[in-house]
Amino acid sequence: MSETRSTPTIGVFDSGFGGLTVLAALMRRMPHARYSFIGDTARLPYGSKSRRTVARYAAESAQFLVREQGAEFLVIACNTASALALDAIQDAVPVPVLGVIEPGAAAAHAASQSGDVLVIATDATVHSHAYKAACAAKNLRAYEKACPLLVPLVEEGWINHHVTDAVVRIYLGELTSDAAAAGMSADTLVLGCTHYPLLRPLIERAAPRGITVIDSAESTADAAAALIETVVPSASRGMSEPTEIHCFATDSVEKFERLGSRFLGRTTGKVQLVDLGG
Repeated sequence: MSETRSTPTIGVFDSGFGGLTVLAALMRRMPHARYSFIGDTARLPYGSKSRRTVARYAAESAQFLVREQGAEFLVIACNTASALALDAIQDAVPVPVLGVIEPGAAAAHAASQSGDVLVIATDATVHSHAYKAACAAKNLRAYEKACPLLVPLVEEGWINHHVTDAVVRIYLGELTSDAAAAGMSADTLVLGCTHYPLLRPLIERAAPRGITVIDSAESTADAAAALIETVVPSASRGMSEPTEIHCFATDSVEKFERLGSRFLGRTTGKVQLVDLGG
């Protein structure tokens, strides 16, 4: 029992492998925890699915992490699942669940002086208006923009490519111009996709002077560490054994291992294939 309390098992879920940026941020804060990560790669993209289907898929992954891997805490490192299925996931498992949207909005609230926030995300996340709603709950105005080209560019490995730099500048130019035309004085930019932290240097260079960039992966890791510390006080202090990671995918484990190391910043190790059903 004492070992379990000092070494929490944290489950991290994404529809793909972009959520490994959240896992990397968690590992920096709690390097001695145990981690189980599942990417539901057989059924992505979630953005084209109905809310009911996303909720079912996400709940199945959450139950796998809790029942099969013994996760005591769940981090939903998927913006679509956080936007459409957080309640369903919380109902499906008996452990604390944290999504990525609320921590990003909370970090924007802490950083913004003007109360106006910009958000870049995928089409599905923008169409859900989840960030807009989360920001509005904190008395912030949010202007959202879908940036559909960024995820494939990241997955192609064009992190520092001149084409990616040009695309980022076009998107941010359009976003800031449209927000200004809407009467906003934004001073904060939220990265509302777990792929985008890999582009943070390009985004910060392209963003207008004075804009604070909020990495929702880092914000989520901060919130998760604070939550876990209330239950397992030694979790973030390195009182136990080295980091233990187990990665699972529902399809294409070779692709997961190849691309996953780019997102995680280290090897994923051997990824295990699991079948969660249709």
